[in-house]
Formats: sequence, C-alpha cells, structure tokens
Amino acid sequence: MNIFNISYKNLLRRKMRTAFTVIGITLSTWVLVTLLGFNKGYETSLNNDIEGMGFQVVLTAKGCPYEAATLMLKGGTGLRYMPEDIVKDVHKNDEVSQTTPMLMHAEFDPDKGENGGTAVYLGIDPITYPAMKPYLQFNQGEWFSAEAKNEIVLGFEAAELEQRETGDSMLLIGSEREYKVVGILKRTGTQDDGMIFLPLKTVQEVFDKNGQLTMLGIQLKRDADANAFEEKLYSLPDVQVVSMAQVKNTIMSLVTSAKAIVLSIAFIAFIIAMFGVLNTVLMSVFERYQEIGILKSMGALPKDIFVMVLIETALLCSVGGIIGIIFSGIFSNASELAIRYFLPFTPNGTLISIDMYIALLSLGAIALIGIIGGIYPALRAANIRPLDAIRQND
Repeated sequence: MNIFNISYKNLLRRKMRTAFTVIGITLSTWVLVTLLGFNKGYETSLNNDIEGMGFQVVLTAKGCPYEAATLMLKGGTGLRYMPEDIVKDVHKNDEVSQTTPMLMHAEFDPDKGENGGTAVYLGIDPITYPAMKPYLQFNQGEWFSAEAKNEIVLGFEAAELEQRETGDSMLLIGSEREYKVVGILKRTGTQDDGMIFLPLKTVQEVFDKNGQLTMLGIQLKRDADANAFEEKLYSLPDVQVVSMAQVKNTIMSLVTSAKAIVLSIAFIAFIIAMFGVLNTVLMSVFERYQEIGILKSMGALPKDIFVMVLIETALLCSVGGIIGIIFSGIFSNASELAIRYFLPFTPNGTLISIDMYIALLSLGAIALIGIIGGIYPALRAANIRPLDAIRQND
C-alpha cells in the first residue's frame, strides 16, 4: 500500500476545496515572507543610509528629534538654525577629527511636477564635505573651488530634473543671480542625489542667513569615546546632539507600529490557514469514513492512517507555501511601493530583501502550522473502528 499515492489522490477528489485551501496557505506564506523580507531589507537600507552620511555625530538647532532625523536623511523642511560660532567650540574637543558645516535652504519651485515641488540647496565647505563623503563621484566636472561664489554642483537627480550639464548657466529659485554648473554627481542612492550644492558662504549671503548653519557634521577619531563626547556636547546652548545610532533608533521607532500591524495580519493569516487545513482534511476524513474502515480491516495500522492524513496536510502546505514564496518574490516591488507610500520615512535601497534563509524559514513555519491543523483529523481517522465504519451508510 503506497500511502503517499493514496493521500495525493484523496486531495484530487475535491479539487475546488483543495484549491481554496492552497490559496489560503499561499496568502499566509506571502504575508510572512514579505514581512520577514521587510524587516531585513529596511534595516539594511537604513544602515547603508547612515553609513553614507560620512560622520558619526551631527549637531542641529534644538527641535523635535523626528524632524532632526528627517533632516539628516531626507533633507526635510521645517529648518532650524544655529550660530556658526559653534564650530570653534566643537573643535576644542580632542575627540574631533574634523567637521563640516552645512546650511540647507528650501524654496518652492512651481516648475517641479504638476503642482510644483521643493528645490533643496545645500551650502557646504568644498574641502571638508567631499573629504568626509569620499563615495561621492562625478559624472561630469568637479567640485567648485573654495573661492568660488557663482558655481554650483548638482546631484544626479537634480541634474536630470533641471536638464543641465556642466558649463550650463542656471538661475536658482529665490535668487536673481546666475550660477555656472561645474559638476554633476553620479547616482548614490542617498539624499545627495536631489541636492543642489553651493559654497556655504554663497547660501548664507543669497538667502540672508549670514553666520547661521542648519547642521554640523562631526567625524571622530578612531579611538574616541563617542558617548563621552556626546555628553560634552550637551552643555552647548541651543543645539541638539544627534548620533547616527540615535537617528537609526528614531526612524525604527516610527515604523514599529506599522510592523506590529503587519505582524498581527500575518498571525491572523496563519490562524485562518490552519483552520482551512483542518476543515479540508477533516471533511476529507468524514467523507472517507467507510473507506478508512476498509483499509484498517485489510491490515492498515492506526499509525498508517495517521501518517496518510498528515501527508495530505503536508502536501497542501508545501504547495501553498512554495507558491506563496514565489508570489512574494514576484510582487516584492509592488509591496515596496505600498510601504513607501504609507510609512513616514523610508530609506533608499531595497526595502524587501528575500533570501533563501527567509524562504526556507517561512516554508517551515507554514508547514508546522499546517501539521498542527492536521493532527486532530489524523487522530480521528486513526481511531476509526473498522466494523463501525463499514456498517455506516453513506
């Protein structure tokens, strides 16, 4: 007696019922794989964004920490300012390797998109900023010189949006002065892609922000105690200390509620899948009551019947689980678009990262849930008394 063949043929007897059960398992697996892939991809992308900042500590003007995190990683609006003299106070600390002052300014641009958009200018030191972000490379041109006043560098996306190349002149929103494009950066996948870079002094002068900064990036020495250094910075007036670790914790706290909701959905989907398996297999056992009795009268042991029913649940879960894993891979881009739409902050890079470990873990989890759902029907089938079953009318 080939138990596997019997189990397989039993499932094919009720094709529609089997198909709906497989669909439920598929959806449950899809949710689980996407959730696990999101947990991995989001954290990896966030870490890459933070490492791409080029500095370990950032000073901003006092304000909401969520605004500070958005300012660091996305070039947010709602800008606050601090005095430029803060640079000297920071450099007095032995832990500091180098600093780079920055002044961000945002202007509404009616020509961006159908309803307009925001042009983001970043005033930088042309020496310290490139030194602290060595990954920035050029498609065309180079950085402006320290003495330049009317030169700009465009991020990759900013150049595409403005349709500019090196040597072109450009009139900035909020300024009546023309600037020469001297460099266009390669795509980095960070907030730098959308930036328009100018010399710090130029931004201060043009937008009437003399002596003010929005950020001060601080790079520490290798052997420096970051926690002790941050404690020193807390004594500075009217500034907020933001470490990259804090930025990560802040952003992760923003998505905790969303992840909890998704986890709840996954749990509910698992429960539905388990009861779907239980219902399908239990109905199959009831429909084959006499048949099971005949098998036992022919010499089939209770353990044979138990194994036969569990094989049915394993087949259901395996097929549904494999299809769910395939679907999660095919539709990962669509899931990522939905996540980016609903979450308040999403890092650059891939948000849903599905690998073999996640696929196997999900398949194992759905198989376990299915087997749990199949234990009761298997026990009912194993305990059927042959004589009672044969006597029972259909």
